[in-house]
Amino acid sequence: MSELRPDPDRLLEAIQKDEARQKRGKLKIFFGMAAGVGKTYAMLDAAAQRRIEGVDVVVGLVETHGRVETDALLSKLEQIPHRKLDYRGTLLDEMDTDAILTRQPKLVLVDELAHTNVPGSRHTKRYQDVIDLLEAGIDVWTTVNVQHFESRADAVKQITGITVHERVPDSLLDLADEIELVDLSPDDLRKRLEEGKVYTPDRVEVATNHFFRTGNLTALREMALRMTAEHVDHKLQDYMQLKRIAGPWKSRERLMVAVGPSPFSEQLIRWTRRMTYTLEAPWIAMYVETGRPLSARDKERLAHNLDLVRSLGGEIVTAANEQIADALLEVARQRNVTQIVIGKPGRGGFKNWLSGRSMIDRLIRASGDIDFYVVNGEKPETESGSRSWTKVPERHSDWSQYAAALAIVALVTGLDLLAASTFAWLGYQAVGLTELLTVLLIAVYLGRGPALLAAAASAVSWNFLFIDPRLTFEVSRFQDAIVLVLYFAIALFTGNLTARIRRQEQQSRAAAERTMALYTLAHETATAVTMDDVLQSTVAQIEQVFDAQVVIILTDGAELASEPHGSSSLTIGDKDYAVALWAYRNRKPAGLFTDTLPLASASYVPLLTPDRTVGVIGIHTRDQARLSFEQEALLQTFVSLVALVIEREMLDEAARQSAMLRESERLYTALLNSISHELRTPLATITGASSSLLNPQVNSSVSARQALIEDIQAATRRLNRLVENLLDMSRLESGRLSLKRDWCDVSDILGVAAKRMEGCFEDHPLHLHAPPDLPLIQVDFVLIEQVVVNLLDNACTYTPPGTDVNLTASVSANAIHIVVEDSGPGIPPEHLTDIFDKFYRVPNTAAGGTGLGLSICRGLVEAHGGQLRAENRPTAGARFVIQLPLNGAPPPVREIQR
Repeated sequence: MSELRPDPDRLLEAIQKDEARQKRGKLKIFFGMAAGVGKTYAMLDAAAQRRIEGVDVVVGLVETHGRVETDALLSKLEQIPHRKLDYRGTLLDEMDTDAILTRQPKLVLVDELAHTNVPGSRHTKRYQDVIDLLEAGIDVWTTVNVQHFESRADAVKQITGITVHERVPDSLLDLADEIELVDLSPDDLRKRLEEGKVYTPDRVEVATNHFFRTGNLTALREMALRMTAEHVDHKLQDYMQLKRIAGPWKSRERLMVAVGPSPFSEQLIRWTRRMTYTLEAPWIAMYVETGRPLSARDKERLAHNLDLVRSLGGEIVTAANEQIADALLEVARQRNVTQIVIGKPGRGGFKNWLSGRSMIDRLIRASGDIDFYVVNGEKPETESGSRSWTKVPERHSDWSQYAAALAIVALVTGLDLLAASTFAWLGYQAVGLTELLTVLLIAVYLGRGPALLAAAASAVSWNFLFIDPRLTFEVSRFQDAIVLVLYFAIALFTGNLTARIRRQEQQSRAAAERTMALYTLAHETATAVTMDDVLQSTVAQIEQVFDAQVVIILTDGAELASEPHGSSSLTIGDKDYAVALWAYRNRKPAGLFTDTLPLASASYVPLLTPDRTVGVIGIHTRDQARLSFEQEALLQTFVSLVALVIEREMLDEAARQSAMLRESERLYTALLNSISHELRTPLATITGASSSLLNPQVNSSVSARQALIEDIQAATRRLNRLVENLLDMSRLESGRLSLKRDWCDVSDILGVAAKRMEGCFEDHPLHLHAPPDLPLIQVDFVLIEQVVVNLLDNACTYTPPGTDVNLTASVSANAIHIVVEDSGPGIPPEHLTDIFDKFYRVPNTAAGGTGLGLSICRGLVEAHGGQLRAENRPTAGARFVIQLPLNGAPPPVREIQR
């Protein structure tokens, strides 16, 4: 007998659920069939026991409805003060979620989970506040009745005849760590109702005769027991998967429900959610965009249906196709769907006959192995009293378009009458063709409805005015009757076909515009060099595509930046910033047209990447209308793309910072090693010489004492040059180097530099050449002297003893040139561009030096607006050329008159 193994997908789901559960607070739901069964009392009683055990318990909000025993239990627990909100001149109490988050208790009690918050609250629904508390790591106990769950709303309405408006998504059952069913028999509950323990006396009779009828309570009790059993079964399944316990695992199903702007879609979505919960299967809601324009009401209903899908945990897929059946089957095969849920058609058989066969027939014939559920839904309350044959079809064209179609037909008919009266050879057949052309043009520019009206009107006018006998609707010849019928049929079908082609063209153009918008955004952000360029391109594209103002706030380390980015076109205040901060911290949309802080002036969407949130983007449409479904989908794609680009820029910046840090560490190590060597050598010389001077035998010899003093002076000069180099480099890198420019004689600079380095010229003969007619130059005398000294020091250090050093100066049209040449081995050509880098030393050179001298020289020369370059001499040796610009002529010398 083969071993039954857990499904890998379900095992992964179980592991993910367990990890998520460990990160957040624990949720316990006290669950019942109706009000009055004792859920709140049971929750308070259990909480009082936990408080005795030492658990930090607070009450967020509990409604006692004046019940004495419930009030007594509530008085024993700490209560968080309620938040007062003004609603139409009345102060109402709401749970203060922020105060609870600040208090950070271990356990908080929240009554009436399905409650709708007062406008102005952070969230529209109380269950969203509960989710915030859970994500903050706080355990929550709450109460709810079975009729408040979204997937059960249709069944509850069918049982009780009452529409429940306060509902919570079924996903809260998945969040719940524990469900406690507070059960009571229907008779006992009715008894409590009659005793006034549920409602006030004035409401008892109405409740008893309506919602609290025995049959209703029995059905609700069964529903509550069934939901509890399903939840326990799911917990058992997760546990067995997590512990890898073999069991009778179900096959993996995947459901897809077809949704649209129809009011019946809401019922289909709930039905599908109930099925998937029982089957433990993922599900997809698919909307097919046929290209037919939607009215404002249909757009609002479609957005509501898709929001319901999201709240119930479904995935939304869209496709563009005139044939809904083809689109459904194509996506079903791509996504490995095993069952499709569709609604039962509400219209009669004529439409099916006209289209050849119904959509359901086409789906079933072409479905293959896919199963179908055809669900019959109840009519909405607003439509329950009307019949399908009395309903006026909803128009997709304005009355003005229909009027324009009639006016065009009338105009063309008038022209045809004029032409027929002028030209006797113009027969009614030619008139019919002009009328047919008119119908086609109307279909192209005005749409299907006006084209159908034009076809009917033109057929009537053609028969009445042009076909013999004229000015009557009678047709004398059989062939004219056939021509008239064919004309009308051809006008209908060609007009309809032309309108369909036009609609497909509009649909293709809209898809092309969306693709072009995405391409433009991707191209602009990809070619942007800096973060500012990326965000400026993003704001410009969103403004153009959505006709909206945009604000972008990036992350500043671990928190959202305190100010929007400078490229933003929307200015926000403190309240809107608080909404953006909430969206950033909770990784969820907030603000206008959402269930969280809907009174904000804009919609805020977090910029999410797989690892983190990189910021928030706010959208405020100029017409202050909600975006259509297609626009919302496009905006979400924009946001995802922008988030990835921003993360790329942040990662690039982090990589640059990391590279700089590594380079800094490398330079720090090189500097430390170099300085330690450079300091050790002169310090050892000074230490040895000073110790020898203290020796009486050495001190008695004047020549020996003089030699030691010279060694100390040479070592001191070496130390002084090292300190000067370090200080110069520090000033150059910090930008705090200030030049003390004055008019200087280049010959004086070269002479002073040669004097300072006369010690090294004992082994390297110096040849100094400076023409007497050199103009004065405006430079910092000390710094340029330091440059020449460093170059002369290099020439003495890295060339063999006995070789010459040349120091010359010359003038060109706009610059002074100072050249230092040696007769050593020169510089390898591949290293000529690297020798000016900090701490760079040519390989295989003599030990000594920090590698800072040439880098400092170039920095000082460039600070004067000049250039320093290195090259090899044609014969042998290296040449360093300093080029300093001539900045005009010095002022004339003023003579002092006596």
